[in-house]
Amino acid sequence: MEAKRAKRVINFSPGPAKLPDWVLEKAQRELMNYNDLGISVMEMSHRSEDFKNILESAKRRLKTILKVPDNYQILFLQGGGTGQFSAIPLNLMVNGKADYVVTGGWSAKAAKEAEKYGKVNLVLPKLDQYNRIPEKVEWNLSEDADYVYYCANETVFGVEFPYIPDVKGVTLVCDMSSNFLTRNVDVAKYGVIFAGAQKNVGCAGVTVVIVRDDLLGKALKTCPSIIDFTVQAKNNSLYNTPPCYSIYILGLYMEWLENEGGVSALDKRNREKSSLIYKIIDESDGFYCCPVENSVRSRINIPFRIGDASGDETLEKKFLSESKEKGMVSLKGHRSVGGIRASLYNAMSLDETQVLAGFMRNFREKYDKQ
Repeated sequence: MEAKRAKRVINFSPGPAKLPDWVLEKAQRELMNYNDLGISVMEMSHRSEDFKNILESAKRRLKTILKVPDNYQILFLQGGGTGQFSAIPLNLMVNGKADYVVTGGWSAKAAKEAEKYGKVNLVLPKLDQYNRIPEKVEWNLSEDADYVYYCANETVFGVEFPYIPDVKGVTLVCDMSSNFLTRNVDVAKYGVIFAGAQKNVGCAGVTVVIVRDDLLGKALKTCPSIIDFTVQAKNNSLYNTPPCYSIYILGLYMEWLENEGGVSALDKRNREKSSLIYKIIDESDGFYCCPVENSVRSRINIPFRIGDASGDETLEKKFLSESKEKGMVSLKGHRSVGGIRASLYNAMSLDETQVLAGFMRNFREKYDKQ
């Protein structure tokens, strides 16, 4: 009996996030019988040639799309971005000191984790609210740090770096989990880039780590082999059983991204999507309020309040309820900040974003009493 196809909604989840229909439909077709092998990728030995081909294809496509230089290793690891909060210091903190640029909740958690393994210097002055990136004159970079760490896009607070920090030759490490492959990046300016796949490049379970060759072989003796970059690089991410199906989905996502025109095309689309929503916020005479300074507003995660800067709880509940009735889900802001948040990751189309924009206009017309 053929199962009835469930109605698809517009999913603004901050992660795990929306996947392209093309990826889901191809995975569905291949679920029971991949490449006429008579088995699913879920059942496939990670030591088989068939899976190695899946892994190598995903890696090759990612390298081409992001223009990763030859002197970098691409690893597919487990543990999510949070796992890298420990992996980074355990692999790189050889002299016991690192600089952390804290601009939101995720970089703050990373800094706290790194304190277990050495001295952490907080580069920025403590912020009362994560709604800006202090000017460079306020930065306090160390002269002897093993690396400088920052988060390119803070998912919760909607703060995104519009530039790559100049750290005067010190190894630069970046958590790109929420804006990975949403815009072009000069990989050569980084020592390590990592990103959980479940926002922009796949499903939960696999974390992409891109590490420069000269940083290998420096892990602390206490570093577990499972998160040792050198061990994983020597074993082509196959030191143990990897997240096979998640790597397969990432590979499909890379294929979809190529078909969409690559990162440049997605960058243009992402700017159009976010500009559409910010325009409505900025022209609402305060009915919608985004707390983030304009120069560092995220193109990917847009937090806002309704009614005023503090938010009207009744209006925000109505917004969530009525948007759900219109087929839009996961617009509730993070529990730590409240309000509304629209996550516009790569798989979110311009047409879907326009549905949200239209709803926001109508909602304001219905409830704005100014």
